Amino acid sequence: MTLGSFDLLIVLPAFLAGLLVLATHIPLGAQVLKRGIVFIDLAIAQIAALGVIIAGSGDLDPHGWAVQVAAGVAALLGALLLTWTEKRWPEVQEAQIGVMFILAASAGLLLVAHNPHGGEHLQDLLAGQILWVNYQQLLMPALGAAAILAVLYFFNDRLARLGFYLVFALAVTASVQLVGVYLVFASLIVPSLAVRNYPNRRKLVFAYLTGVGGYASGLVLSIVLDLPSGALIVWCLSLLAMLVYSVGPQRAAATA
Repeated sequence: MTLGSFDLLIVLPAFLAGLLVLATHIPLGAQVLKRGIVFIDLAIAQIAALGVIIAGSGDLDPHGWAVQVAAGVAALLGALLLTWTEKRWPEVQEAQIGVMFILAASAGLLLVAHNPHGGEHLQDLLAGQILWVNYQQLLMPALGAAAILAVLYFFNDRLARLGFYLVFALAVTASVQLVGVYLVFASLIVPSLAVRNYPNRRKLVFAYLTGVGGYASGLVLSIVLDLPSGALIVWCLSLLAMLVYSVGPQRAAATA
């Protein structure tokens, strides 16, 4: 397919899904870097995906309420467990997050081991199927994003450990089913890494511009080149982030 035959309407729902993910994940990603718990998103996202797998084993509608609730409950339980481990063993919290991630990932593999479509289902949860998102699927994530943004706006600097983990879990729950685990991680971490040396008043703007540019270019190229959308967005987002970082202020200047 060439750009001449490319119809923007094909990717508009996917692009809107990306904007919803970025809306909550960029401010949350900044908090993740600040708190030094970079891999929490992978762990919570994988736990939410495990909830989807468990619910899916009961032949439920993959986009129905039961699956959404299962993913949310799993993510919230993971958030509560992380809160407890941070209180009990704060010095090894990052390691505990890694262990939780690998346990959830391994449990998912075991649960789909005898499912003839298990491999395909796992791939969808990891890499996502953002190109096939429809407008109906965006309604609940949009409402959730609005609620999360309101909480972050009014309580961002006052969120305690438990509050942050719970908000984070709710945000990741919807995102995993829209864009997959890989894009959840990239959306949280990559834009914030790109602007870490920028002045505080500009960080959020440039992080959003980086995220939007990565999703837009990745979606367009995935159609033109007939390549997997999720993986290509991750690469476009990362390359654009490198550019944004390279043209930004140096660390010494930013801290002066």
